Amino acid sequence: MIERAILGWRPYGLLVLLCLGLYLPGLSALPATDRDESRFAQASRQMIETHDLVAIRFQDEARNKKPGGIYWLQAASVSLLSNAQSTAIWPYRLPSLLGALTAILITFRLGSGIVGRKAALVGAALLATSLGVVAEAHLAKTDAVLLGFVTIAQLSLGRLYFGGRGGVTAPWRFAIAFWAALACGILVKGPVGPLAAGLTIAALAIFDRDRSWLRSLRVWQGLLLLAVIVLPWLIAISTATQGAFIQDSLGKDFLGKLIGAQESHGAPPLYYLALLPVTFWPGALFLGVGIAWAWRQRREPAEKFLICWIIPFWLLLELVPTKLPNYLLPIYPAMALLIGRAVIAIIDDEFASRRWLDRLSLAAWLIATLGLAGAMIFLPLRYGMGALVPGIVAAIIAVAVAVRLGMAAWRQAPPRVGEAVIAGWLVLTLAFAFVAPQLGNLWLSRGAAALVAQYGPPKDVPVASAGYAEPSLVFMLGTQTMFVTGERAAQHLTTARGALALVEERSDKDFKDGLAALGWEARQEGQISGLNYSNGRAMTLTLYSAVPR
Repeated sequence: MIERAILGWRPYGLLVLLCLGLYLPGLSALPATDRDESRFAQASRQMIETHDLVAIRFQDEARNKKPGGIYWLQAASVSLLSNAQSTAIWPYRLPSLLGALTAILITFRLGSGIVGRKAALVGAALLATSLGVVAEAHLAKTDAVLLGFVTIAQLSLGRLYFGGRGGVTAPWRFAIAFWAALACGILVKGPVGPLAAGLTIAALAIFDRDRSWLRSLRVWQGLLLLAVIVLPWLIAISTATQGAFIQDSLGKDFLGKLIGAQESHGAPPLYYLALLPVTFWPGALFLGVGIAWAWRQRREPAEKFLICWIIPFWLLLELVPTKLPNYLLPIYPAMALLIGRAVIAIIDDEFASRRWLDRLSLAAWLIATLGLAGAMIFLPLRYGMGALVPGIVAAIIAVAVAVRLGMAAWRQAPPRVGEAVIAGWLVLTLAFAFVAPQLGNLWLSRGAAALVAQYGPPKDVPVASAGYAEPSLVFMLGTQTMFVTGERAAQHLTTARGALALVEERSDKDFKDGLAALGWEARQEGQISGLNYSNGRAMTLTLYSAVPR
């Protein structure tokens, strides 16, 4: 079957269909999430509103943590397909979808020259269905776009390594692709791409006696190309912010994460290893065979390159105090290609995996699979209106595939990658298209925006919010949304005709006391309760108007 799938352009068509089937469902149904996604989307909206493509702002606050690349892409997508007044989130997410799709296609295209066409197709399919990639493809953030550029850069580096060994100079097109992708990655998320490339090159230089391939990098020409792409923006942003961008993005954001845990995102070492059965699901089932193959073939050029891509970057992330699941994404293509190569070797009877390692990865994968199945049923019961049929179907599929693939893996049958990919597609599509959007108690801003829309305030009068200050509310209600104290919300209602205030219950007394002091009284227009998952607090938001006593 795989022999027919790799013929001509057929694998590209299959991968595109797989990705669109995974990433499009839920792209518009899933509300804007907090906090990063809504900050990115809102800043991109303001870029359109102000026609300022250099300075990045969230409301009146300078947003100097990330370069301008992701905002340009989101602003371009919205300008082509929607408008800044719309609260539809999907146009802001489209660059992420395209970034993930690019990563999958490049994994197959360039990976074929490293591990072979069959293994590259297996790896690309597993990468496409991994939960971490599917999640980031649904979010208007930097990570999926960065993954696309990192994949281009790293696999171009791999082709340079292969083509430039033994004193031969590799084709220049791979050097151009490497440096251009590195530059674009810098414009999206700063030094992450160069860090991954630098660690890979350093590891290869340490473990490989032949460094002649480094000439193929064409370093001076490459640095010139990188400077031509990056420097104009860097000069413009430094001028516009009087140097504050460099200080905030590198000094506070990037270096701050290396030194300490930012925004309560600290975690101990081995955090990423513990999460991998979930974040790389369903492909995590085959981690054991991938590890065993990598160890056996560690001196071979293909496996050596992929190992040097994975291990240094992973070790650094495990040591860095600030940790988030998406940080490991840049090494997913390398893991997928290693697994793909191992799977094809087993199918071709070139390799027999280690039983204890297979069973260890199987046990972790079964726990992750049953956990996902449980989440499909429990989350709608806890945070929605009750059990959902799509959630139940997803849980049944997950349990069925756990039994079927688990028994096959226990017997050490040939890896059933096709079944894992199909199961991942079915479960994750149901999860993102039908289950997650229906968890109404988690989407407080969506509920609050619906209350405001029912009342229909004047378009030129902003809504005040007291006690609830999530970025998604700004995205859904507009740039002028006011985050204020209870007393200030009371003043707003008395000075702006038709004004509304959303008041969290902890600010309710201050709000009503403020109105009373001004000779007004509150009129309740609606109420919504739920969990603010950003801080773990249960909240009740009440929508008020006000009338004179």
